[in-house]
Amino acid sequence: MTARHISFDDADGRLDWLALADALEHGHDSPKAQMQDVVMQRGDDTMLSRHAWIDGLGVLVKVGQVFPENPGKFGIPTINGIATLFDDVTGMLAATIDFHLVTKWKTAGDSLLAARHLARPDSENILIVGAGPVARSMVEAYGALFPNARFSVWNRTASKAAELAADYPNHDIAVVTDLPGAVAKADIISCATMATSPVLRGEWLRPGQHVDLIGAYLPDMREADDTAMRRARIFVDSYETTVDQIGELLAPLKSGAIVRDDILADFYGLKAGNFRRRSDDEITLHKNGGGAHLDLMTSSHILRTLT
Repeated sequence: MTARHISFDDADGRLDWLALADALEHGHDSPKAQMQDVVMQRGDDTMLSRHAWIDGLGVLVKVGQVFPENPGKFGIPTINGIATLFDDVTGMLAATIDFHLVTKWKTAGDSLLAARHLARPDSENILIVGAGPVARSMVEAYGALFPNARFSVWNRTASKAAELAADYPNHDIAVVTDLPGAVAKADIISCATMATSPVLRGEWLRPGQHVDLIGAYLPDMREADDTAMRRARIFVDSYETTVDQIGELLAPLKSGAIVRDDILADFYGLKAGNFRRRSDDEITLHKNGGGAHLDLMTSSHILRTLT
């Protein structure tokens, strides 16, 4: 079998958000993934290698390099990398896939699957906090699940929010500057920032909302405060890649705002019905950790879609 290379342009326009959410859900019916991450650093430069093996699905190694000086020195992106997908039966290389393609669809698909089970089905007012690439993906993904959605976008630099809104003329997107007021009106609050201290305050939340936390991925990063964590029923995509690794959970566990049993389920609890909203009035909160097993499920889906 000849391995295939899949570029961003090869696949981005041919993929479907709801089909990906289905694939991620079905992927959790497979045996639990083996996962391992390796991080190497040279000054400010970082190499992150993520590995996942799911029996019956395949093996993935996804390598990303973060070189912060690239844009200023060379006029090239800060982050570059590749995903390599191997056949589960033979171990042969099945495909190499553009890093940014896999990351875009995995990250937004992760939150989309959570919203399918945790957000109210009648959700229409969706607030995106942040205006970077992930925020843009969330407009696309949530727009697929909630076709009547009206979006609001808040960003520390309002001009970036305005650029995002202008790039999606077919969506109903308003730029907002009053974050507490926008949170109060939203059915879904999706945070996609690089914050190291909370931007979302629990006192702003109201019953019935769904909170989607995407941005934090290091022990010193978080987007929601202790009050938000206390008020919500908490879910994660994977216990292994979030609870002991990301400040979003480490900080409130350390402060005593929550205890380990407050983290109710991860995606492996979907089949048993543990990963779900119980009532229209509760506040649900999902931490998107984006583990390598989701990269594997996404990469496998991309290859199947294009074959």
